[in-house]
Amino acid sequence: MNKKIVIIGASGHGKVIADIARLNGYEEILFLDDDTSKRSCGRYPIVGTSKDIRQYKDDHDFIIAIGNNRIREKISDMLERENIKQTALIHPSAVIDETAMIKEGTVIMANAVVNAEVQIGRSCIINTASSIDHECVLEDYVHVSPGVHVAGTVTIGKSTWIGIGATVINNLSICANCMIGAGSTVIKDIKEEGTYVGSPIRKVR
Repeated sequence: MNKKIVIIGASGHGKVIADIARLNGYEEILFLDDDTSKRSCGRYPIVGTSKDIRQYKDDHDFIIAIGNNRIREKISDMLERENIKQTALIHPSAVIDETAMIKEGTVIMANAVVNAEVQIGRSCIINTASSIDHECVLEDYVHVSPGVHVAGTVTIGKSTWIGIGATVINNLSICANCMIGAGSTVIKDIKEEGTYVGSPIRKVR
């Protein structure tokens, strides 16, 4: 591991990721952001835009701090074209079973729980105090918001966003490109992409 990291995306989410990086031993934390009016993100400097990644690629780790799944995928693809493999960051207070598989670019926030034989794809967000129970599969770019609880043996498709405080019961499948509203309860398979809200969930668009 390098002692230096570049975080792409200077926002509140970026500040949280920067703190996780600090707790993981990074001594130099820099930001890139395409909003050139910004100069810092919390106590950390913004040193350029996404066009500047090449000058840091040889001696810095990289991670993306953007909540929007589609934008995170786009930037991940850009890093891949530059032969940059992202790191994964896990908050020290998170509980991660030793059999869990976590791919590059994924961030796991404070007090999250990831249980036995969970598979988490590329550039996912497992947010504060959420839980992913045994044998779940989260495909690439999934965003699990704070306080979400996903029961065992659930599959969540690529780029799906589970809103804050939602609950997903066991043995279900949620297809790609869904948005599950805050506080919703998922009690059946979701086979068609779209936006779902309520307890139990219903499709609204």
